[in-house]
Amino acid sequence: MEKQMKFKTSINCGGCVAKVTPLLNAAEGIENWKVDTDNPDKVLTVTTSLPEDAVMETVKKAGFKIEPLQ
Repeated sequence: MEKQMKFKTSINCGGCVAKVTPLLNAAEGIENWKVDTDNPDKVLTVTTSLPEDAVMETVKKAGFKIEPLQ
């Protein structure tokens, strides 16, 4: 079942978004995602059937910090 998750990240500009895009787009189970770079927490919102840690691992592979938002 798909759910929406929100994460605080270090993805803070268009170049960062471009760097993480191929990994998130290729991840099986991620329906869609977006990063609010205007938000101070650089919030990544993901609609996915993946567990939270799998999403976090994908973003870490791109070289960014990520933690769940409560």
